[in-house]
Amino acid sequence: MDKEAVKAEARTESHDPDYPEALLAFMKTGWRDGSLDVQPRPEATHHARRRAAVSAAFPGETLVIPTGPEKVRANDTGYHFRPGSDFAYLTGDHDPGSVLLMHPDGDAVLYTRHRAPRDTDEFFRSRDGELWVGRRHTLAEKSTELGLRTAPLTDLPAALAACAPARTRVLRGLDTTVDTAVRPYDTDEAGARDRGLAEVIAELKLVKDEWELAQLQDAIDATVRGFEDVARVLPADRSVPERLLEGIFGLRARHDGNDVGYNSIVGAGANATVLHWVRNTGVTRPGELLLMDMGVENRHLYTADVTRTVPVSGAFSPLQKQVYDIVYASQQAGIDVIKPGVKFREVHQTCMRVLAEGLADLGVLPVSVDEALDKESTVYRRWTLHGFGHMLGIDVHDCAKARKEKYRDGELDEGYVLTVEPGLYFQPDDDLVPAELRGIGVRIEDDVLVTPAGAVVLSAGLPRQAAEVEAWLAAQRESAPRLP
Repeated sequence: MDKEAVKAEARTESHDPDYPEALLAFMKTGWRDGSLDVQPRPEATHHARRRAAVSAAFPGETLVIPTGPEKVRANDTGYHFRPGSDFAYLTGDHDPGSVLLMHPDGDAVLYTRHRAPRDTDEFFRSRDGELWVGRRHTLAEKSTELGLRTAPLTDLPAALAACAPARTRVLRGLDTTVDTAVRPYDTDEAGARDRGLAEVIAELKLVKDEWELAQLQDAIDATVRGFEDVARVLPADRSVPERLLEGIFGLRARHDGNDVGYNSIVGAGANATVLHWVRNTGVTRPGELLLMDMGVENRHLYTADVTRTVPVSGAFSPLQKQVYDIVYASQQAGIDVIKPGVKFREVHQTCMRVLAEGLADLGVLPVSVDEALDKESTVYRRWTLHGFGHMLGIDVHDCAKARKEKYRDGELDEGYVLTVEPGLYFQPDDDLVPAELRGIGVRIEDDVLVTPAGAVVLSAGLPRQAAEVEAWLAAQRESAPRLP
């Protein structure tokens, strides 16, 4: 990794005006150097404990965890930067381009950009300079806040060069420059070593501490408010664009949190049968259902993941309610079985059996329930392709790098947070179901904490039963519109 690769340079654009020498000289004068009133963050102790746990899993090794650079959206415009989840989990730092080095002796150093000196052009000329994007922390200020030793990003190349490749693990894929610097060529052994680091972090993330649970509840509570906002502007007697509802929820997410935790799914009518309908180009219609899968990501990057399916007109038709009740019964059965020691697969099978029995009651299952559930068949999945849920935390699909034996083939434990989200989806072009079922899609999703006493539904602020959903929708519509 060349030191020039991390050197702060003026990033300009083609339409920028020229800087005459007189202006360049004038811009470097007359600036007061003040300091920020920073305090140690309360969560810094949690980050330190996590770093210690990761280091303990790899004695005698150097660990390299980058956050990744900013990403180009189009030409010279970028996406809103979001730090790498594992990096944020271990540091609490939200700035782009930083790299965490954890040394074998337990020392951890955050290599990051610091304030640009006022005797260079960078602070006013570069599009990522402080006069364009805001003041950066000094290294000392960031160290105080995070409880973590800091060093200039320009010192990183030398630090990486000093790492012994055979005793270094890298969280790969976030920063290709760092990947190449630490290990200029790939080997099977190196790849396995790096996967081991990702697995350990993912498995540590399975159990949420009290601070993480507070962040998740914060995100979930904001999500409940977002659903209420949407319900208040959803008319019962006329159509509105899906994107209006997406935008209303997005306003809540940006106001109460960092952003949406994932692209919001707002599926009206037959669009509800598309599992990841994120185009949101349709419109609601009275008499149809509206499926909304949305979550707020809070300011510490923990996200909710909630789905509700509501009748646009205010009341479910008898057939819509029958499908809805099957999905509700499936979800409740899954929630009821959750407790420490229960296998993840058992929750899945519990939910799926109720769905298969419901499909049989609807007359669409071509075989018996037991035959449909047989692992060599699973034909019931034509109408419910996804599993019952997933882990939730600093990512919407948290702990994704965990080993199968600790996640999909493993047991639930106290402190796990997961979604329970069964659904039934009857495609509009499915000739194997009655015409009246075609175009109906229902999913109900809640965020659940595993406790010694069983499951606690963290998203209980939104009703789930059909009659309660109807009453909730009516109550929201009767109240005055509320914006953040």
